[in-house]
Amino acid sequence: MENSWKIRDITIPNRVVVAPMAGVSNSAFRVVCKEFGAGLVVCEMISDHGIIYRNKKTLRMMQVDPREHPMSIQIFGGTEETLLQAAQYVDQHTDADIIDINMGCPVPKVTKTDAGSKWLLDSNKIYQMVHAVVQNVSKPVTVKMRIGWDRKHIFAVENALAAQEAGASMIAMHGRTRKQMYQGEADWETLHDVAQVLDVPFVANGDIRTPEDAKRALDEIGSTAVMVGRAALGNPWILKDMVHYLETGEKLKPQTVREKVETAKHQLNGLVELKGEKIAVPEFRQQAAYYLKGIPRSARTRAKINEVWTRQEVYDLLDNFVDDYEKHQAQREARRAIVNK
Repeated sequence: MENSWKIRDITIPNRVVVAPMAGVSNSAFRVVCKEFGAGLVVCEMISDHGIIYRNKKTLRMMQVDPREHPMSIQIFGGTEETLLQAAQYVDQHTDADIIDINMGCPVPKVTKTDAGSKWLLDSNKIYQMVHAVVQNVSKPVTVKMRIGWDRKHIFAVENALAAQEAGASMIAMHGRTRKQMYQGEADWETLHDVAQVLDVPFVANGDIRTPEDAKRALDEIGSTAVMVGRAALGNPWILKDMVHYLETGEKLKPQTVREKVETAKHQLNGLVELKGEKIAVPEFRQQAAYYLKGIPRSARTRAKINEVWTRQEVYDLLDNFVDDYEKHQAQREARRAIVNK
């Protein structure tokens, strides 16, 4: 299988895409994902109104680092007019390669403005909105959606076809309904049905957590690529592992705890450069928790990180944690060696 594929005229070097995650997918995180091999990264979703009113925070969210191409900026909105204005701004004033339209966000504050997953109930609206954007921008337009609103309203095939017919250059779909939010299992059968009818590239999302999942999704769903979301939080290494496994059939050795901590520090450093220490350090606390999750004896360090305010203090806590962890492991090995003599 050829590893690279195209979104219109933009070459994506491999089959692993990182999903846009609210509050996470800033430029610092995206650069780390790229360094770990992601083929395509997507900016966290941005409100059409934020763009139209030139909200300072919104405009900062659309900063693109030269190291993250190819990348796309995802926008959401409830009316054709506002979505179109936002898309034109992204088209003309940002370094994004691709404009992605969100039709999957399940959060009530988004759906009650007629945006996000709300569109999944009306394939005509999907056609109209996508068509309006495609006709009026020069960058390729892609769409991210879910399989449906709830189990009774799954119009995945019709909705995907409507987006394709309207000119979308790629469609990504999460195998859950809006009602499921992030619970339960992703419905790969419905994703397979969608993959069968589309001519444009199709990216499958939902329950893709391991290299084996990625391979199985490509085989069983028949998608062009896979989209990884929460599995990459605190573990961008999984992207490298997936790309390697898809290319060679072999898995990489997991990162050591020290390597994990170095990756965490690298991400924090990027975040400080992007947003300044005052915003970056508190914002990174949740990410630090993801990096340390599942490592024995890390709870105290996680709690302490929640109380500090500078990059150096976070670095010191992480370094001390690794030193203690390695010392503890060495002592265990020594004891084991004595017992086994």
